[in-house]
Amino acid sequence: MNNKYANKEQKILEELEGWRERNSERKERQDQFNTSSIDEIPSISAPIDTNEESYLDNIGFPGEYPFTRGVQPTMYRGRLWSMRQYAGFGTPEETNTKFRYLLSQGQTGLSVAFDLPTQLGYNSDDPESVGEVGKVGVAIDSLRDMEVAFEGIPLDKVSTSMTINAPAAVLVAMYVAVAEKQGVSPDQLTGTAQNDVLKEYVARGTYIFPPEPSLRLAADLVAYCAEKMPRFNSISISGYHLRDAGSTAAQEIAFTFANAIAYGEAFTKRGVQPDIWGQRVSWIFNTHNNFLEEIAKYRALRRMWARIMKEQFGAENPRALMLRTHSQTGGSTLTAQQPLNNIVRAAYQALAAVLGGVQSLALSTFDEALSLPTDEAQRIALRTQQIIAHETGIADAIDPLAGSYHVEWLTDKLEENALAYMAEIDQLGGAVAAIEAGVIQREIAKASYESQLAVEEKKELVVGVNSFKDGNEDPSPAIFRVNRNSVDQQKISLEKIRKERDNSKVEKVLAELKSKASGSDDLMSPILDAVRSYATVGEICDALRTEFGSYSPPVEI
Repeated sequence: MNNKYANKEQKILEELEGWRERNSERKERQDQFNTSSIDEIPSISAPIDTNEESYLDNIGFPGEYPFTRGVQPTMYRGRLWSMRQYAGFGTPEETNTKFRYLLSQGQTGLSVAFDLPTQLGYNSDDPESVGEVGKVGVAIDSLRDMEVAFEGIPLDKVSTSMTINAPAAVLVAMYVAVAEKQGVSPDQLTGTAQNDVLKEYVARGTYIFPPEPSLRLAADLVAYCAEKMPRFNSISISGYHLRDAGSTAAQEIAFTFANAIAYGEAFTKRGVQPDIWGQRVSWIFNTHNNFLEEIAKYRALRRMWARIMKEQFGAENPRALMLRTHSQTGGSTLTAQQPLNNIVRAAYQALAAVLGGVQSLALSTFDEALSLPTDEAQRIALRTQQIIAHETGIADAIDPLAGSYHVEWLTDKLEENALAYMAEIDQLGGAVAAIEAGVIQREIAKASYESQLAVEEKKELVVGVNSFKDGNEDPSPAIFRVNRNSVDQQKISLEKIRKERDNSKVEKVLAELKSKASGSDDLMSPILDAVRSYATVGEICDALRTEFGSYSPPVEI
C-alpha cells in the first residue's frame, strides 16, 4: 500500500480509537448485535474497513466486471425491474382468469405456481394427489390444461416464469407446444423455468428422481433452450427456498453457488459452453428482514458469481458473467398473528431488494401465512412495488448505498463467510456429494433451529408474535380457499383427455421415452413428442421413474 493510503488509514485509526475511548462508558441496548450470518456487527464502520486501492477490483462501475454495483450501466434509470406476483391455483380455467386480472392491473410478466401433484409428477386423480390438487398452485395434467391456462395470452408478448423443478422439462415442453398452437416459434419465447432440482433435496422436497438423472434432465433442457429458445432462461437457480427453509444469508449464497457450480459442470459436459449457458442462467433469491444485510447480499452475489464464471469456468462473454436475479420477499418471515404487519415487512424487504439491484421482484402477500393470496392482497403487493418505483426516488440513482462504510463491510463479510462454506462443500466433492451425505440439509436445519430458539427466548423480537401483542392476534383478513368442486372438474377433464386422444400413439411415444432414458440420449425430443400426443405429466414421469428410479433421502440428517 502506498504512503498516501497508509498515512490516511493510520490517522483514521487513531481518531477512531480515540472516539471509542471517549464513549466507552455509554451503554448500548444489548451486549452484542449480530445477524444470522455475522456473529458481531461493529458499532461503527469507517474508511479503514474498506480498501480504497481495491475499488476497481471489488466495486467498480455499474454494468462492468465484477458487477458489484449492478449488471446494467443505467440500472433503473434505464429500465425498472420487472414487477411480478406469484400466481396459480385450482384449475387452469381459474388460473387463466387470475393471469388476465394481474396483467390488467399493470403486472409486466407472469409467474406460475404449480400444485404439488404437478411438481411431483403425479396426475390429479392419482391416489398420491388426494387433498393437494390445485391447493398451492394450478393443476396441470396435460397439454390441454396448459392451453387453457394461457388462452388469450399472447406468448410472444408476455414473459412467463414457471416455478417447476423435477418435471421442468415436461412443463417447458408443454409451454412450447402451446406457443406452437398460437403460431409462436420457440425462439420468440421469453421467460424462465426454475429447473433447479438440487435445492429440492435440501429445502423443499419436491424431487422425483435421484440427483444424477435429475442433473441430466436439467442439462438436456438447458441444451435444448440454448439451441431453440435463446431468449428463454432455462434455469433459475434458487437461493429463495434454502433461505425460507432456515438458512442464513451466507448459507443462502454458499449453498446456491455450490449447486450452480454442479449445474455448470453438467452443462459444460453436455456440450454447452460456459459463455453460452452463462448467459441464460437466472436466479431467485430471498429477501428477509435485515435491511442492510440483504442489500449487501445482492452486491456480494454479483461479485462472487462474476469471479466464479471467469476464474473457474473460463467464461469471457460479459453477459455470461452477470448474475441477473429475481427476488421474492421472505415467505417465512410472514406471521399469522397481526397479518397486516406483513404489508410493512414486505415493503421494507422489497425496498432492500431494489436497493440491492435486482432485475425482477415479487412480494409475498400479507395473507400468505394463512392461505393462498386474495385479489386484494395481491393488488396491495403490486401497488407496493409501484410506489417504490414511482414515488420514492430510489430508482433514480444507481447503487445509491455504494461507498457506505457499513454496506461495503457487510458485502465483504458475507462474501468471506460464504466462501468458507463453499470451501467445506468443495472438500466433500461438491454439492451432489454434500447433498447425498446430508451435510447441507443438516446445516440448514441447525440454522433454522437456532433462529426459532432465538424467537422463543425473545433474543429476536417478532412484532405481534413474541412482542407488542395486543391480545387480539387472531387472523382478521378474508381467507382464500380453493373451490373443492374444481378438483372434481379437473379429474373429469383429465378423463376426457384420455378418451379423446390417440392412446396407441401415447403408448408408442412413452415407450420411446423409456428407451431413450435407459441410455444417454437427449430426452427433450421424446418428451416433446409425448407432450404433443397429450400424454399426461404423470405418465411421462412414470416412464422416467421406470428407468431412473425414485429418490429417498438419507435416513439420518
